[in-house]
Amino acid sequence: MKNTFGNSITLTLFGESHGEMIGAVIDGLAPGINIDKDYIASRLALRRPVGSISTPRKENDEFSLISGVFEGKTTGAPLCVIIPNENKNSGDYEKTRALARPGHADMTAHEKYHGFEDYRGGGHFSGRLTAPLVAAGAIVESALKEKGILIGTHIKRCAKISDRGFENIADDIKSLEYAPFPTLDTAAGERMQEAIIKAKESGDSVGGVLECAILGVPAGVGEPWFDGVESALARAVFGIPAVKGIEFGSGFDMSDMLGSEANDAFYAENGGIYTKTNNNGGVLGGITNGMPIIFSCAVKPTPSISKAQQTVDIFSKENASLSVFGRHDPAIVHRARAVVDAVAALVIGDLLAMRYGTDYLRGDK
Repeated sequence: MKNTFGNSITLTLFGESHGEMIGAVIDGLAPGINIDKDYIASRLALRRPVGSISTPRKENDEFSLISGVFEGKTTGAPLCVIIPNENKNSGDYEKTRALARPGHADMTAHEKYHGFEDYRGGGHFSGRLTAPLVAAGAIVESALKEKGILIGTHIKRCAKISDRGFENIADDIKSLEYAPFPTLDTAAGERMQEAIIKAKESGDSVGGVLECAILGVPAGVGEPWFDGVESALARAVFGIPAVKGIEFGSGFDMSDMLGSEANDAFYAENGGIYTKTNNNGGVLGGITNGMPIIFSCAVKPTPSISKAQQTVDIFSKENASLSVFGRHDPAIVHRARAVVDAVAALVIGDLLAMRYGTDYLRGDK
């Protein structure tokens, strides 16, 4: 289970950044789920580099579904998606093979795998592997949409510039669906992009915070204690490269509130139970309460920067200096939103299958 998450619906990632291909296997999908290849392609497009604020490495991400699909629908067998790596400059990494890049997994991978790891482009630890993750998530995300469950993520903050929060969540999610730079306030997004370019020009990078909303999940989904909604989402989200923190609802801000401020008061309307606020992010006791699930995650600055950094030679154990040159992103937060959407879809799909049975996501139910 080292490269796998999920219980009823599981996902396994494989491949390396500069290997022949990367891919994912989804097991446990119900038969009869509609496969929309155009939708998968559109989600992959959101993960790809965007102009001067992203890496120059361009991959077409021409995916193939090599099992588990027949005549446009899932068969119920394991579904495997593969994506070739076509645009590789492995020589960029051979020159600095011995030098551990600060902020990367070079040193820890070397310690764990004793030098047998594929170090090119970060190997199996590379953000490149989020491409098949997005493709797999798109399949489940599309099925959730047919059930009225919507997922959307925006850049809550980047380079200390803040976007507005979710207001009319359904409309906000719709506005984000195909936005190449996902902010709810266009002016804030423009300032963020200017800050990214400024960091790039100085040889540096910036991070940010992504906020995800999941709308339409019924109350009663999830388990108490260790298999709750928050636990499942946190485990999967922390699998995304560069994510270093997560909070649900008002999160850490609740520590400064009074109980009377933090508690979400209930009210009944038209036979349903709702809360007046959503400080708990739609989850109580690990179980959904029917309100929108809201979580935010911190994305660290891209660790590959051209500024000189102190490091070590992992073979000689001597001190050294390193400037990382090659094709790198000055920010990855805008590309990571498609990954957060995908992970959220996979987790919610898994939790719903556990609650209502594996056929829940079938297109004809």
